[in-house]
Amino acid sequence: MRIRLIAVGQKMPGWVTEGYNEYARRLPAGWSLELCEIPLNKRTKSADVQRFRAKEGEQMLAAIGKGDKVIALEVKGKEWSTEQLADKLGQWHDNGDSLSLLVGGPEGMLPEISNSADVKWSLSPLTLPHPMVRILVAEQLYRAWSILNNHPYHR
Repeated sequence: MRIRLIAVGQKMPGWVTEGYNEYARRLPAGWSLELCEIPLNKRTKSADVQRFRAKEGEQMLAAIGKGDKVIALEVKGKEWSTEQLADKLGQWHDNGDSLSLLVGGPEGMLPEISNSADVKWSLSPLTLPHPMVRILVAEQLYRAWSILNNHPYHR
């Protein structure tokens, strides 16, 4: 199963890159997690943020793999327990699905980008820092895999 994490933003702090890479590398062959970074346009007081969001959204859509199930990470999406995530990943894996997970920029995704997704997933009702979302998603994917494979990581 190929999972592509498509996230707005580049040049993350070292701790973000290290945390994400740690969990991505733990996934076994057949469960690849790829990061696709979309450049974040520089926000200034006079910047046209709507235009930036639209451009970032177009780039996110272009990065989605052909035939992928698209999951938008949205604060108003469905909240899943880790066990529910494992069940969903197991179903998608068994169906031969590949996934594209979308993480918007500081202002979030435009509604038309989010609404084009097959599923909306909320990690938390809290507003989370976007760099941290990368680590949380990678860790939860690894944890869900561990549940599906009776690995002791999830106790």
